[in-house]
Amino acid sequence: MAEPLRLKAKSASPGIASGPAFLAERRDAAAAPRTADGFGALEKAIDISIGELERLAEGADAESRDIIDFQIEVLRDPTIAEATGARMQADENVVFAWVATLDAYIGELEAADEEQMRARAVDILDIKNRVLGALAGTPIADFPPGSVFIGKDMEPSRFLAHDWSKGGGIALFAGSTAGHVALLARAKSVPMVVGTGRFSAAEGDPVSVDGDAGAVILQAGGMLIPPLAPAQAPAGGMQSESGELRTADGVPILISININDPAEIDAFDPATVGVGLMRSEFSVTSLADAANEERQLAIYRRVLEQAGERPVIIRMLDIGGDKPLAGLEDLPALDPGLRGIRLLLARPEIARVQARALLRAAVFGKLSVMLPMVTFPEEVDRMRELFREEAERLGRRALPHRMPPIGMMVEVPAAALMLDTFGSAAFFSFGTNDLTQYLAASTRDDIDADAGKAAPAVLRLISQAVKLAAGKPVSICGDMAGDPHYLPGLLAAGLRHFSVAPARRPAIRSAITGLNADGTKAAGE
Repeated sequence: MAEPLRLKAKSASPGIASGPAFLAERRDAAAAPRTADGFGALEKAIDISIGELERLAEGADAESRDIIDFQIEVLRDPTIAEATGARMQADENVVFAWVATLDAYIGELEAADEEQMRARAVDILDIKNRVLGALAGTPIADFPPGSVFIGKDMEPSRFLAHDWSKGGGIALFAGSTAGHVALLARAKSVPMVVGTGRFSAAEGDPVSVDGDAGAVILQAGGMLIPPLAPAQAPAGGMQSESGELRTADGVPILISININDPAEIDAFDPATVGVGLMRSEFSVTSLADAANEERQLAIYRRVLEQAGERPVIIRMLDIGGDKPLAGLEDLPALDPGLRGIRLLLARPEIARVQARALLRAAVFGKLSVMLPMVTFPEEVDRMRELFREEAERLGRRALPHRMPPIGMMVEVPAAALMLDTFGSAAFFSFGTNDLTQYLAASTRDDIDADAGKAAPAVLRLISQAVKLAAGKPVSICGDMAGDPHYLPGLLAAGLRHFSVAPARRPAIRSAITGLNADGTKAAGE
């Protein structure tokens, strides 16, 4: 029997998925009609494309809407239509003029030195194909749910329009870990690999994507590839149904999950201790949402009721800077200083509505509230006072409520170095994404490349901060928590509670049981 073919790739989003292959086809300019009303047809196709994107943005989370808004902005840029018109005046058909104009733009981006700029090329490809579809009257079709998407690259709007609740994965010949589709795949826990190089597969053949190891496994000899399974835990490791693991030398370790959407709690793993981070900004995506106390209450209540007796940590809105809130356009653009708790304190009307919703939700489960981007102790003190004021108002209205423990993200180096001064914080959780960025003076575009080099400094800072925590509960919820490569250093730093993306649980559980609490390998490993 022929062995399955395993192709090495680069992991863009963790997790494992198997399904029938869907082979993405390139849009052919020749398939679009050679219309006589050239420029008028192009204007109409652009308007149709903008309308499609606006409908796709309805109900999308803030991150997805940012991607769509970028594409709409490009389509509305008159210079692209003007460049296409100039080509048409040179006797080019509208379709070929459009393709030539956009291909030139794509080529410039693909030749850029910065990976983030190169990753933008697929957004322009997305725009090109959408307008081509509008010109031809054949919109981009969806692909079967549960299948593995295979192609050179994948358009962000195609990802957003697809139903990922049925499973499936993505394997790209090229692609980028810094691109929009990779970002979306990580947020939605869709296994994805990039950089496979071109390979052949038949439509519908079983394919597996291993986003943990970075590989694609292809059907061979007409035999179904066995579903990939995470490595088995060493016999010495133990795990309870409450989410508690033990290291090889018997030290208890807790595993929680990070979620962006209340729907992710529906598949709560019984062997998970709770929700270590719910990012509320993925559910509260506009100023209208932020002003709607009842809607927020319903969201938080659903998560808490689904979690049952398990603890849930909900982070207050981490908005501002490069994380905009729709409808809040009066903020200084990309001001990194006005984000998280600083923005909430600067706009207390937003914080007060969320505080009331959280206070009311707390009666439905084991809620804790986490404050984002804290730098100074007085920021925690001011927010706790705001919660007390809103609790008094709810009491006067005879509305059931409960004061939850209020802790903080540790993602600003200044806070990490002075953790012993945050007396009013009930707990701490390390957000290693921003902590790494600020510690290494990186931009978001460069952080993927810098993360590995900065890791020793980040681990040393975490180790020092854990010692300053004065016995308060400490956890880690950033990407570093879900990477087995960093696990020895995190254990050695004293961390015993890891909150990870759901897709990362198997790999982390397996890795923990093969290590001692000081981060060294267990005997026999």
